Amino acid sequence: MARRELNIDFEKGDGLVPAIIQDIVTKQVLMLGYMNQEALAQSQASGKVTFYSRTKQRLWTKGETSGNFLMISDMQVDCDGDTLLVYVIPKGPVCHTGDDTCFADKNKSQTYFIDRLREVIKDRKNNPSDGSYTASLFAKGINKVAQKVGEEAIEIVIEAKDDNKALFMGEAADLLFHYLVLLEAKGYELDEVMQVLIDRHK
Repeated sequence: MARRELNIDFEKGDGLVPAIIQDIVTKQVLMLGYMNQEALAQSQASGKVTFYSRTKQRLWTKGETSGNFLMISDMQVDCDGDTLLVYVIPKGPVCHTGDDTCFADKNKSQTYFIDRLREVIKDRKNNPSDGSYTASLFAKGINKVAQKVGEEAIEIVIEAKDDNKALFMGEAADLLFHYLVLLEAKGYELDEVMQVLIDRHK
């Protein structure tokens, strides 16, 4: 990862700050560890999460014995400058027990990728570029976008009648993508749709 300056107050915790480790894709909290300045510097240099062990009183890189490293995607500091949030891509189970997380939670959901996809779609609308399929849809107007959603809906219905999972998943992905494009073309947010569902669930 590219090293950047983080304004961290190591004095509050006698040279240590808590580091919350979060999966950048699923947003699942994986574990909590502690870093001193040396552990932070090594983490930034290697791209792998390195902690300071309070029991062994030494640096240790998560995965150094198991191979289940935590590859760093980004780091943030909280408003008080005394806690780190580290976004990672885990290379295997995180907990020494073999669980996905140190809180015995499963780390399987990929649905947070939708938010990232929404950002890309919004960018294609606001900053169109030649060769972008998404930008070309916006350029053709709302009728074309709505038509594509209708076409994809028909295609997934057709595939639902068969037992080819790969084809069905492909059409499901196409429908979801074009639906997100339609929402953006209308100027609506997926969160607004979620609120409708939440209200109905109450």
